Amino acid sequence: MSNLFDLSGKVALVTGASRGLGQQFARVLANAGADLAITSRTLASLEPFAAEMRLLGQRVACVELNVREQASIEKAVAAVLTELGQIDILVNNAGCNIRKRAVEVTWDDWNTILDTNLRGAFFVAQAVARHMIERRAGRIVNIGSVTCVAGYAGLGPYGASRGGVKQLTMSLAHDWGEYGITVNCLAPGWFKTAQNRALYEVPGWVEYLCERIPLGRPGTPSDLDGALLLLASDAGRYITGQTILVDGGVSVGAVRAVEQK
Repeated sequence: MSNLFDLSGKVALVTGASRGLGQQFARVLANAGADLAITSRTLASLEPFAAEMRLLGQRVACVELNVREQASIEKAVAAVLTELGQIDILVNNAGCNIRKRAVEVTWDDWNTILDTNLRGAFFVAQAVARHMIERRAGRIVNIGSVTCVAGYAGLGPYGASRGGVKQLTMSLAHDWGEYGITVNCLAPGWFKTAQNRALYEVPGWVEYLCERIPLGRPGTPSDLDGALLLLASDAGRYITGQTILVDGGVSVGAVRAVEQK
């Protein structure tokens, strides 16, 4: 039987790949055989990682992209198609957060978060889907978060944006399913990233968190590898419109069990 997870001959576009989970997603896809297009608002930030990926023997295109600007989105997708010829997989990863108490969130804070995480995700998917529709094939993986399904203090706009990504994923799956395009949402739980690093430095935070994660620990980047490959490859060809939570079980609402005497 052929390897359903093999991505040889495919081209994967990963947005927000200058650091963190974006780089991990790109690395996993490249190791499975895909050529890469990686994006950031600053091209220089991509070069060290691009050099690493080229050592794997993959073609790598570095593309400047600001998902808050429609012209930048259109230009970036056109550049990928010119350099690599096709886009088979989109990992819609670019995102941001501004962590504040709800009463302190400004109008501009809201716009920054929603324009990046929700509006940006839609218009990147739209630009890529036009190409995928012509080829009648494609895999779109929107990156969400456990906040797609759970609310947390200090994350009002962020949670609204991620909840929107979940709903958007379902709508686009229906819109584009007839063209052979699958659209899913990969939703990590609590992973230490540049966005939330400060939380992990708060005394007692990790212990508090682990009490609520049935598997007893925060996530590590490699915990997402299998789910990403499933959604990006032919192994997931009949999965669409779904939000796959990779969260150690935190979304079940667990707390430390009370020992019975």
